Amino acid sequence: MSSPTLADLLVNHPATGAEPLLHSRDETLTADAARREAQIFAERLREAGVERSQGVALRMVNDPHAITAMFGVWLAGAVFVPLNARAPETEAEQILEHTRPAVLCTNGEFLRRSAPAQFDPEIAFVTSTSGTTGRPKPVQHTHTGYLELLDRVIGPLRGQAHEHVRRPAPNLVPVSLALNAGIYNVLFGLRAGAEIVIMNRFEPSEFADLVARFGIRSTVLPPAALVMLSDDSSISDLAPLRFVRSITAPLSPLQARRFSDRFGVTVLNGYGQAEIGEVIGWTAADARDYPEKIGAVGRPHPGVHVRLVDRDSDTGIGRLFVRPPSTAAGLDRGRLDADGYVDTGDLARIDDDRFVWVEGRAGDVINRGGNKVFPEQVEEVLRLSAQVRDAAVVGAPDERLGEVPVAFVVADAEVADRDLFELCRQHLVPYKIPVAIHRVDALPRTDVGKVRRQELLDRLR
Repeated sequence: MSSPTLADLLVNHPATGAEPLLHSRDETLTADAARREAQIFAERLREAGVERSQGVALRMVNDPHAITAMFGVWLAGAVFVPLNARAPETEAEQILEHTRPAVLCTNGEFLRRSAPAQFDPEIAFVTSTSGTTGRPKPVQHTHTGYLELLDRVIGPLRGQAHEHVRRPAPNLVPVSLALNAGIYNVLFGLRAGAEIVIMNRFEPSEFADLVARFGIRSTVLPPAALVMLSDDSSISDLAPLRFVRSITAPLSPLQARRFSDRFGVTVLNGYGQAEIGEVIGWTAADARDYPEKIGAVGRPHPGVHVRLVDRDSDTGIGRLFVRPPSTAAGLDRGRLDADGYVDTGDLARIDDDRFVWVEGRAGDVINRGGNKVFPEQVEEVLRLSAQVRDAAVVGAPDERLGEVPVAFVVADAEVADRDLFELCRQHLVPYKIPVAIHRVDALPRTDVGKVRRQELLDRLR
């Protein structure tokens, strides 16, 4: 008997026949149509000479057909290599060089590639890291590992479900299938037995329309999307939405409160990385029982162990190490300690109720003459000004102190720099106050909203 694969999530989904399964704003595929499309795509790959365990790069817009193509790759026994349809050619070519797929599929046409790589038979797909601290690195995900990841999160949710509910509400996916977050949320919904509603790109009014049309009660959003919704005066409510899980990048507590106050929707953080999956998160029960903990990334999922290394006795902050039940294939062994814990590179504290509070990236902490400055804390203070729409703080080289904090802000012209410095003096100890504030039209961010701090440092130089 063959081992389960991710293809089973479509093949064995509870939806049958003419029942709807995959949706976009303008189109719906039934369960039969989705399975038929996936099978046809798999046959086309075989006819194109794609062999088992070879890569297939897909550069497609986010729609139901992109989902069926992804499953067609798995039905053919091949490895899915997603490419962002809007990414520049240089970035796409870097991914192709790293993964060496057998074919590149763009708009339904197959382009044969030379010298294709042969992956391990267990590999399902290859994504890339965000590239915020350097060049993106390929991450290989296995079928069994990803199924375990899905079940570690879905398991507790199934335990809370009412037996009379035949199928959960549709899962709305507002992020690209070129990202691990997009793939994860499509597979999460299908594993839970839900229909999928996918957006080509995030647009606030379309999101609000889809929430109302499909009765979405819970969804995921990157921080940038939460801010866009809060800023859009044309959107009056998001009913029947009740919960939003913030994904892919750190969410400012200020922006979380702003969104919750405006729409009456509970915003919950979560925590994970491409190589280890989601390892920490919230349940509805925790949100009900611990409202004062909103702002934490949650508690470890079942089977996940966490600990802090080099913990500061005064602040309780240390380097976060995590031991999940499984990790992506090819994880850098240098990130593992002797007990199998993965060094996340993040700083965190853990309270008495096992809630984890992430304080920032270890590499982003600014050492100002021996005093540690957490950029996120300074950014939060700057955002207290109603005229500041976005902010980022980096450590600039300094001959005397080693590093000093420098701020970049997207702000209205009405607010003067002296007002922002005064705001910092009111809320921060002197060594945390930026030595300079630079105005920019926008902060450089990845597709999922993470600030590219290295680009800001390059601007200073």
